[in-house]
Amino acid sequence: MKHAVILAHPAPDSLTAQTARTYADTVRALGQEVLVRDLYAMGFDPCLKAEELSGPSGPSPAPDIAAERALVADVDVFAFFYPFWFNAAPAILKGYVDRMFGLGYGFHAAPGGNEPGLSDKRLISFTSSGAPDSWVAETGALAALRQHFDGHIAGVCGLNVIDHLHHGGVVPGLTQDAVADILAEVAQTVRQHFAPAG
Repeated sequence: MKHAVILAHPAPDSLTAQTARTYADTVRALGQEVLVRDLYAMGFDPCLKAEELSGPSGPSPAPDIAAERALVADVDVFAFFYPFWFNAAPAILKGYVDRMFGLGYGFHAAPGGNEPGLSDKRLISFTSSGAPDSWVAETGALAALRQHFDGHIAGVCGLNVIDHLHHGGVVPGLTQDAVADILAEVAQTVRQHFAPAG
């Protein structure tokens, strides 16, 4: 099994980056492959270009997107790692989805609508926020994100949503014990969903 770790946080020492590294290390310990795509470190351009939109001859991905799609062609699992910013994914991740998962890759034109292009792949997400878990739950922020981001991407592209693990109350000065507990939960989540049976 091969996992694409899609990291969307500008700080390499952030909790988000630490969770991505823990996920990758745990996957490797299970004997599976990992491809890490650190969007900020890559300088990924999130802006969809006019020429990338579908024209008479179909969509024409830009060279960077064609190369990225080739890199992830054999991936089984897309793992998203990002913070809540204004109760949504960072713009760089939304741009990655816009450009990567569009027509011709994530879905294809079909009579009467679209046909999913990634039905054989899975999606798992790991998010964090400064707002406490209670607030994120009570306001419906996490439920809305799951429905409008995870659920919509999955519905259009045919991805199977495996899980969405969220940690609220993530603030500067989080204790080492608290961070260790979060990373342990990430590792356990990976083993729960991806460890070989038996």
